[in-house]
Amino acid sequence: MGLQHIHWVRICYAGRWPHKHLQSLKSAYGHAAYLGDHLVFLEEVFSRPWEKLVDLNLAIMRHLMGSLQMETKLVLLSDMGIKARGTQLLTEVCRALGASTFLAQTQAPKYLDAKLSQKGEIEFRLVKYATPIYPQLWGDFLPNLSTFDLVFNCEPKARDILLRSPPTISGF
Repeated sequence: MGLQHIHWVRICYAGRWPHKHLQSLKSAYGHAAYLGDHLVFLEEVFSRPWEKLVDLNLAIMRHLMGSLQMETKLVLLSDMGIKARGTQLLTEVCRALGASTFLAQTQAPKYLDAKLSQKGEIEFRLVKYATPIYPQLWGDFLPNLSTFDLVFNCEPKARDILLRSPPTISGF
């Protein structure tokens, strides 16, 4: 039996986790300058009876992309009909989307087949992202929090904060 595809994962509502998540966000960010701008969305997204995790995740991603003025098309692998695995999967996705370069985080080489990238079909490049620093509610800056943290604290400047920390791109 193989791994379960993310588009098959169903949401379990035992334990009232949606209510708990919403209350946690309200409690943690109650004094954040821009939480109020997102409360209607949060209340809707956590009260809706989502069947699949992918649908909940996509709703959140689209909301955050809108908040950050990101006009990027989301393409689901499940809609592409590609059956390959591993590095070959990445190569097939790039080919299907008309991409000649695949950007991967710096830890990726240990999981990818370098021979495929050396064939020249698709160029594999490594990306290292700099953590953007921005004003948070309490104490010293805590890196790597949710995008909601950035948006709730700095929404009008959130996009600029992300763009002022460009990634470093290097060879594979």
